Amino acid sequence: MKATHADINWLGDVSVFEVNRLNAYSDHRYYRTMEEAKASGAMAMRYNLNGTWKFNYAIRPDCRPEGFYKQEFSSAGWDDIEVPGHIQLQGYGQIQYVNTQYPWDGLNDLRPPALPQDQNPVGSYIRTFHLPTGWQNSPVYISFQGVESAFYVWLNGQFVGYGEDSFTPSDFDLTPFLQDGENKLAVEVYQRSTGSWLEDQDFWRFSGIFRDVYLYTVPAAHIRDVRVVTDLDKSYTNGTLNVDLKLEGKATAGAKVEAELRDAEGNTVKTFGGIEVTNGLVSLREEIGQVNLWSAEIPYLYRLYIQVYDAAGELVEVVPQAVGFRTFEMIDKVMHINGKRIVFKGVNRHEFNPRRGRAVTKEDMLWDVQTIKQNNMNAVRTSHYPNQSLWYELCDEYGLYVIDEMNLETHGSWQKLGAVEPSWVIPGDHPEWHDIVMDRAVSMVERDKNHPSILIWSCGNESHGGEVIYKVSQYFKTADPTRLVHYEGVFHDRRFNDTSDMESRMYAKPADIEEFLNANPEKPYISCEYMHAMGNSIGGMHKYTELEDKYPMYQGGFIWDYIDQAIYKKDRYGKEFLAYGGDFGDRPSDYSFCGDGIVHADRRVSAKMQEVKFLYQNIKLFPDREGVKIVNGNLFADTSEFELVYSLDREGHEVLRGTLEVNVGPQSETVVKLPLDVESLAGGEYAVNTAFVLKSATLWAEKGEEVAFGQFVFAQEKSETAVSDLNLTNEIQVVEGDVNIGVRVGQTHVLFSKAFGTLVSLKLSGQETISQPPMPLFWRATTDNDKGTAMGFELGAWYAASLLPRCVNWKAEQNPDQYRIEFTYKLNISADVQVKVAYTVRADGSVHVHNTYKGAAGLPDLPIHALSFKTSPEFENVEWLAMGPEENYADRAFGARLGIHDSKVTDTVAPYLVPQESGNRTGVRWAKLTDNAGRGFKIESAAAPVELNVSPYTAFELENAQHAYELPPVHYTVVTVAGKQMGVGGDDSWGAPVHPEYRIASDGELQFEFFIRAL
Repeated sequence: MKATHADINWLGDVSVFEVNRLNAYSDHRYYRTMEEAKASGAMAMRYNLNGTWKFNYAIRPDCRPEGFYKQEFSSAGWDDIEVPGHIQLQGYGQIQYVNTQYPWDGLNDLRPPALPQDQNPVGSYIRTFHLPTGWQNSPVYISFQGVESAFYVWLNGQFVGYGEDSFTPSDFDLTPFLQDGENKLAVEVYQRSTGSWLEDQDFWRFSGIFRDVYLYTVPAAHIRDVRVVTDLDKSYTNGTLNVDLKLEGKATAGAKVEAELRDAEGNTVKTFGGIEVTNGLVSLREEIGQVNLWSAEIPYLYRLYIQVYDAAGELVEVVPQAVGFRTFEMIDKVMHINGKRIVFKGVNRHEFNPRRGRAVTKEDMLWDVQTIKQNNMNAVRTSHYPNQSLWYELCDEYGLYVIDEMNLETHGSWQKLGAVEPSWVIPGDHPEWHDIVMDRAVSMVERDKNHPSILIWSCGNESHGGEVIYKVSQYFKTADPTRLVHYEGVFHDRRFNDTSDMESRMYAKPADIEEFLNANPEKPYISCEYMHAMGNSIGGMHKYTELEDKYPMYQGGFIWDYIDQAIYKKDRYGKEFLAYGGDFGDRPSDYSFCGDGIVHADRRVSAKMQEVKFLYQNIKLFPDREGVKIVNGNLFADTSEFELVYSLDREGHEVLRGTLEVNVGPQSETVVKLPLDVESLAGGEYAVNTAFVLKSATLWAEKGEEVAFGQFVFAQEKSETAVSDLNLTNEIQVVEGDVNIGVRVGQTHVLFSKAFGTLVSLKLSGQETISQPPMPLFWRATTDNDKGTAMGFELGAWYAASLLPRCVNWKAEQNPDQYRIEFTYKLNISADVQVKVAYTVRADGSVHVHNTYKGAAGLPDLPIHALSFKTSPEFENVEWLAMGPEENYADRAFGARLGIHDSKVTDTVAPYLVPQESGNRTGVRWAKLTDNAGRGFKIESAAAPVELNVSPYTAFELENAQHAYELPPVHYTVVTVAGKQMGVGGDDSWGAPVHPEYRIASDGELQFEFFIRAL
């Protein structure tokens, strides 16, 4: 659309989404010389307008300074604001987080495309500039890489243009409006527009100029658009390069184009002779011969240098374009990359920074791409909008497959309180929404089309179905037949099932996926979102990854999601914390639902990543007593860049270590013998550890980075009968008082209370270990997933049962080598439930603890079967021989390994946005709790390993805190020994239960035992 004057009514007009905007084009760079192009540095023909702008904020349109763009208007008294950046994160307006509901739900009675008139904040920006030297006689354009959600532009008092679509560039021609000397640029940004109805993603609702803004000029003959298409022959060895160029400028008449393709080492592979520009177009077609292929495993990039010469033969422009030779296609209903079946080991990624929101930096992106690669992920879905161009360059270079998703989500228009109710769904079949939606698709494709990392175009997210989205999919297929098309929403509306080339679902249970795959489907399956990683989650992920080898048409999935969307805020005492929805007084809000990341908002890797990295390994290692079976699941890469490191641990201590050079080809396996000499080993528990580590540094990791791991644990029988050391045994002295029973064995002094029905004191070498006595525990602080299953309602009786068990009986017996006392407890949950805790003080000074549970029918599952006590906070160090090093649970321990690990007690509490159960370790053989002088005590498993949580807080303190700052000052170290704790789940966070094998039935008998010893 063209116009010379701005009209505020465009905001609510679904037919107007751009005015005077230039057509979308590829995101290539261009330079004046080959030297500049080879360096690929900052472009001399681009002038950055990032930085400090003058700014005015108005809560609604009728409060804005309407004539601020005029030359005579003075902004001298205005505030300053930083660009790029969100208005709401710089002290203006309301920060708000909502998930599926529209941000005005319950505040304004609206249906699309109507907008709230009382709450549509306006940001007025002013920036002055002088043209760089040498630009005066050249065309000048401005590019806004991202503005949310609609904006008007003026230069020197004259209207330039209007744009919507927050996540793709809007470019305008400034040439007619420039003047000598100072130029005044004015931008008016509205938070709400018709585009807001299409941008109902699960994220914080911001506005402002949040991506780069820059001026640019072009040579007299300029390549405006580049389209690079590669093809491979049937053997996937020989490549063809197709390049289509669109040129513009007064010197294009008589201009010629030359090009040369260089490999990664800079050697020239192919040259293209001078081709004349015809009607502004040039096409290059060449057989390249044998080529190195691009894949996420081996992201080999060529560099194409396109040179433009004017009619006089002068070089006027050079475009350096990365080229990756690869094909992505459907073969026999299975997706293939370069002829091989692909499995996406993916993650959904929002652009996010806890201080800058979606105005992420290059440093953020570099950290992200390296972290994703280091943890064996091979794919990213740009949920749910096109990302900054740099992100795709990094994916090309580092090697990540990309589902590029257009900026479309209308979740609140068709799903309410979880129910599908599309009575006023948009875009649906409404023709009036066709153009505005299609424009977003075109803008994404035209900008991103040359990135080999992008395998799939996505029609958006959670926007139901309908004809409009179907037509978008047909556009994708017509405009770019080299890629496939994705859209999950057809699951809810099968009328246009051909919208998506693959069956894509969100949060389907493994059994549901298998049901689909066993029904002779017409399409392969991916989970575009699975494993909802909210808080303490990712339990049961193995059930999904196990489908990869079982079903060829199961082709992986994308974890939801990469990073917590939490924002720094100060509490009432001025201390910073990571805040979630509702913490800013935002209503409506979806509160902590923004915390779904496998990376914390401050870019610390969460404990959940341990499981992800292991289950996403392309290379599997299966060690045993004699060697290791190596299965290389890579499609293209062998193991030559890795070193095989093996070690043997006895009781957690390394007794043997070595390295081997092993090269296993892609899609191959081998067995390697290891020099373990098992038969000569002394008795004990052993662990064979095997790992592949990088021989040398790569773009994404340092030398020595572990990429694959496998462990085998076995017990070696003792060759001789163990002989007790009689010097360590002592006489057992018992003093039975009226209220207490004291037991002394050497330096161990124990006191049992008849009144309280428990152990009340345990002094080891004069040091007290019991601050609050042990009691049976059946409750854990609810996780986010637990809350989603209404655990507090369904299982809450165990909370009450844990608060005050009643001791109803005790009995004791003394033998020469031990003193045993047993306490029997009743619980308020049922008269039929019986719990017994027996303490046996032994002649060696240790205390054996045996906990038994006898259940009853009709009760809810147990969250945990444990015994918990408090000790001194001076015991602030913990060391385990257990599964680790990170927290792990029954359904999230595949990535854990048996070994000796240590931590500060305060660090065992994971920094989830809402305090909840965290820090557990499974497979605990022993644990030492010590003060900083090394004094303390040891907990040691007896018949079988136990689970253990050592924390500064009780389950009840965690349960009753919504933020970490609500937790009390640390007064204790809380020790919780469990026979079993239920898994954490993760299929979703709004009702999916923990899988049955990881739950604890309450109607049977349970028991566990352990020792407490002096160090």
